[in-house]
Amino acid sequence: MDRKLLGYGALLAFGLAAPFLMYPVLVMKVLCFALFACAFNLLIGYTGLLSFGHACFLGTAGYVAGHSIKVWGFPPELGLITATLAAAGLGWAVGSLAIRRSGIYFAMITLALAQMVYFFFLQTPFTGGEDGLQGVPRGKLLGVIDLTDDYALYYFVLAIFVFAFWLIHRTIHSPFGQILKAIRENEARAISLGYDVAKYKLLAFVLSAGLAGLAGATKTLVFRFATLTDAHWHTSGEVVLMTLVGGMGTVFGPVVGAAIIVTLQNELADKVGSLVTTIMGAIFVLCVLLFRRGIVGEAMALYQRMVGPRP
Repeated sequence: MDRKLLGYGALLAFGLAAPFLMYPVLVMKVLCFALFACAFNLLIGYTGLLSFGHACFLGTAGYVAGHSIKVWGFPPELGLITATLAAAGLGWAVGSLAIRRSGIYFAMITLALAQMVYFFFLQTPFTGGEDGLQGVPRGKLLGVIDLTDDYALYYFVLAIFVFAFWLIHRTIHSPFGQILKAIRENEARAISLGYDVAKYKLLAFVLSAGLAGLAGATKTLVFRFATLTDAHWHTSGEVVLMTLVGGMGTVFGPVVGAAIIVTLQNELADKVGSLVTTIMGAIFVLCVLLFRRGIVGEAMALYQRMVGPRP
C-alpha cells in the first residue's frame, strides 16, 4: 500500500511540474485523451464490452460544452457539467439498445449508432458542420480564476483528470467493480448467482460514456473549438489503440498509451504528414504481436516474475 501511495504521489508531483517542463497545451491534450482512454478501459478492460463508437460521446459533450458556453453564456464549470450529463444521457440511450447483444454484434451496434450521431452533427446548423464550432471562450472559473491563462487552465484540467481517475479507481475496487469483472470473466455464472447483468452493463456503459464526455468537454475548453473529428469513427479507433498499447485492464495502461500516441502524433505530424496513420498501424501490429498485455501489463508481469509470488 505504501508503494502505491508513493507511486501516486510521484505521479501527482510530476503532473504539478509538467507545465513548466513541457508545452502546457500538449500536456492538457494528453490528459484529455488519457481520461478518454481510461473511460473506455472501464468498459472493455473491466466489463468486457468492446465499443467501436465511443467517439460519439466525446464529440457530443464537446459540442454541448462549446454551445452552452459560447451561445447560452454558461460559466465553464456549468458547461462541463451540462456536457457530461448530455454524454451520459446519450450513453444510456445507446447502451439500452446495444447491451441487448454481445460480442461483435454489440460492437457493430455501437459503431452504427455512433455514425448516426456523426451525420447528425454534420447536418445540424449549431455545430458549424465541417467548419466546426469555433471561438468558444474559456471564461472564468467560479467567476474568479481567468482560464485564458494556460497555466491556470492546466491545473483546472489536472484537477478534473485526478478526480475522474480517482472515481474510476474507486469504481474498479468497489463491489460494483468486482461484479463487472465477474461479468467479464463468466457472464453466465454471474447470471446464475442472481445478478442483473443487463443493469450492471448499462450502468458501466453510462459511467464510461459520461467520463468520455467529460474528456470531450474539457478538450473543447482547452482548444476553444469542437470539430467533427471528435465524433468520427477514427477517434474511436484511436482510443482502442491507446488502451491496447498501454495495457487493457490495467489502471495506468490507458494513461501511458494516450501519452505515447498523442506525443507521437504531435511530433510526427509535421515530419511525415499522412504517414502518421501508417506508423500508428505499425505500432498497433507490433503491440499485438510482441506486447499482448500492453506496456504496463508486460511491465507488471516482469515485476511479478522478478519479485516472485506473494507468500
